[in-house]
Amino acid sequence: MDLKLTNKAALVLAASKGLGKAVATALSAEGAKVIIGSRDETELNKTADGIRKLTGNEVVAIPVDIANSSQVEAFIEKAASHFGKIDILVNNGGGPPFDKFEKFDDGAWQKAFELTLLSFARTSRMVLPYMQKANGGRIINIISGSVKSVLPNSVLSTSMRLGVAGMAKMMADEFGPYQITVNNVAPGMILTDRLKHTLPKDVNPAEALKAKAANIPLGRIGKPEELAALVAFLASEQAAYISGATIQVDGGANRGIF
Repeated sequence: MDLKLTNKAALVLAASKGLGKAVATALSAEGAKVIIGSRDETELNKTADGIRKLTGNEVVAIPVDIANSSQVEAFIEKAASHFGKIDILVNNGGGPPFDKFEKFDDGAWQKAFELTLLSFARTSRMVLPYMQKANGGRIINIISGSVKSVLPNSVLSTSMRLGVAGMAKMMADEFGPYQITVNNVAPGMILTDRLKHTLPKDVNPAEALKAKAANIPLGRIGKPEELAALVAFLASEQAAYISGATIQVDGGANRGIF
């Protein structure tokens, strides 16, 4: 299927590794001109080189801390100046730490808010004028399956990402007249560094992953590329009538009806 993403300008955040890297690769493979951002400049440049070699398409690397408003503003201005437009925004970021509710003080809650909810709101607000001018665009938020089902010790992540899901629903309503769609992708267990960091230290990693996959109907942990395929579709012309949705990529792990 031709997703008609050739020459679309796509911003992908937290893209030096993991889900962001997989999404940037998928969009580039479909012909998009991709701008990737993350705090680690060395790793970011390495990722950009790797994607260019793999897809043959232009990839621009711009270091940015998504929790820093001035850096985000400069990032978006550079991206828009480079390609003259912004068609696609993929909001992504490292999640807050896992622990019990009682362990988090005000500082932890504030940091989680700035990293996960405020940063997504900020980038979406800043790209809006470019998408309005073009009379169309795609905003895709990578959140978490915890917005659909309880994930132990994820109180910070769940609280903030539920905020993102509600915000996206409101944005889809407001941005619809500009032909801008807003959707959320909610990953379950995908094999990234974040998942690996949650594994017990005293158990063989392969055995720990096998145990985590035991309750997943498909019987395995997901691959970053499988989530990236959905993001690429949501960025496409074919997905023009999908907006305000939260779509899970979890191998059927969530048994909820809705």
